[in-house]
Amino acid sequence: MKGLNTSSVAILFLVLGNFFASLSDVAIKLLDGGVSPWQYVFVRQCLSALILFPWWLKLSSDKQKLTGFKVTLARSQLVLIGSGCMMVAVTYLPLATANAVIYAAPLLMLPLSLFLLGERPTLLKTIATSIGFIGVLIVLRPSQFHWAALFALGTATTLALFNILVRKIPNEQPVIATLFWTSLLSLPIAGLGALMTWQPMSIKELGWICSSAVLILSYNGLAVLAYKRAQATQIALAEYSGLVFVAIFGVVWFNEIPDAFTIIGILLILLPILPWKHPRYWKVGKRLLTSTKTTVRKTEEHH
Repeated sequence: MKGLNTSSVAILFLVLGNFFASLSDVAIKLLDGGVSPWQYVFVRQCLSALILFPWWLKLSSDKQKLTGFKVTLARSQLVLIGSGCMMVAVTYLPLATANAVIYAAPLLMLPLSLFLLGERPTLLKTIATSIGFIGVLIVLRPSQFHWAALFALGTATTLALFNILVRKIPNEQPVIATLFWTSLLSLPIAGLGALMTWQPMSIKELGWICSSAVLILSYNGLAVLAYKRAQATQIALAEYSGLVFVAIFGVVWFNEIPDAFTIIGILLILLPILPWKHPRYWKVGKRLLTSTKTTVRKTEEHH
């Protein structure tokens, strides 16, 4: 990566991370509802804990300790709810539609921060958030509403709460320890739910779940590397490359061609949360949008 500045490297990490996260969505969709959400979450969290365990062991005894037990426990249960909802949403909705709603999580953080943290948003933020929610309504289109959209909203809500509670985690707790304990504390309830809903699972289905777990952990690791190298405001737009990836994967793998309303809704969702103070991102955003439109057009011509 010689010749690239710190911000460019961070953006590459974040784009690559979102690429992996989007592939995780593809793995979930390929399960096609063949396993229960509880099974999916339990196997994924078990594998995550096993992968993180050797890294946790390398920490000093002080760093291994769980601090902020109540907050970490709450976040672990949010992972269960959010992952289960995500599985249902991605299974029954087009990838672009499900992810457009899920990417509304930053918008939900504004009202949740008001009630949970007592933070009062500015008028500009309130207006911007309202625009984003209009985008969500356009994507969902109440006249064509699908029940699985409620699960996408559930994922967005749990993700917003998950991110808000990060502020309650003690600074001295390392990221590896936080991820490990979050995975571990989610297993009792996930295991109970999986036991109650267990059904035969093929090697292929197990492979898709394991792939999803590894891909999501890869995203988390790359995101940590990215945000340690650069400020969030410098690289934030790269997070939304995931929407472009899922739109392309939806077209290529599942013949899910987003219509004009979906594209307009996605743009309105992104509008309030893009770093408009950094004009150089306008060019990046334009390229991302152009690549999506080109892929959709070529697929339409092919069909």
